[in-house]
Amino acid sequence: MSRFAPKYVVFVLVTVALVVLDQVTKLSVVAHLRQGRDEIKIIPGFLSFIHAENPGAALGLLGDREPNTRLLIFGVFTLVAAAVLIHMLWQLPRSDKFQSAMLGLIFSGAIGNAIDRVDKHTVTDFIKVYTDSPSIRAWLVSHFGTNEYPTFNVADAAIVVGVALFLLYYLFLDDAKDKDKSPPVLDEPESKTEG
Repeated sequence: MSRFAPKYVVFVLVTVALVVLDQVTKLSVVAHLRQGRDEIKIIPGFLSFIHAENPGAALGLLGDREPNTRLLIFGVFTLVAAAVLIHMLWQLPRSDKFQSAMLGLIFSGAIGNAIDRVDKHTVTDFIKVYTDSPSIRAWLVSHFGTNEYPTFNVADAAIVVGVALFLLYYLFLDDAKDKDKSPPVLDEPESKTEG
C-alpha cells in the first residue's frame, strides 16, 4: 500500500507530465520556427503551429508594462493561485483522483507559463486556431474583428481544460454525488387499527 494518498500521486503525475510536455513543445517551437514568420499547417484552414512570444497574459493583457513589473504581478498571481490550489487539494478526500487531476491541470499550466516568464519575460505561444471558411470568417471578423482564436500553448490549454472540468464538476456532478449520498426516504409505517 502506498504511503501517499492517491490524490497526491495523481496531482503530482499530472502536474509533472504536463509541465514537461509544455516546456518540450515550447523549446521545439523556439528551435525550429522563426518568430512571426514560419507556419506549419496541421489542419489547413483550421489549425497551425507558429512561433509567437506573448509578454502579457491572455489576450496580451499587461503586455505594455515594464518587464520587471509584469514579472512581479504575474509572480504574485502565480503564488496566490498555487496556494489556493494546494489548499483545495489538501481538503479533498484521500481517494479523489478526478478533482486531483483537475487541480493538477490548472497547477501545471500556471507553472509552465511561470517558467517562461522567469526565464525570458515572455510566454511562447504556438497553437493557432482559425477558420478560412468565407462565411464563418466574415461573420467572425464582423463580430469579433478577427477569424483567429488567440494563439496559445499547452499550459494555456491545461488551464482551460482544468477550469472547464472544475466548473462542470461543481455545476453538475457534485450535486448528483450529494444526491446519491443522501439517506433514502422511507415510507411511513402504516398505522395499525384495532378491530
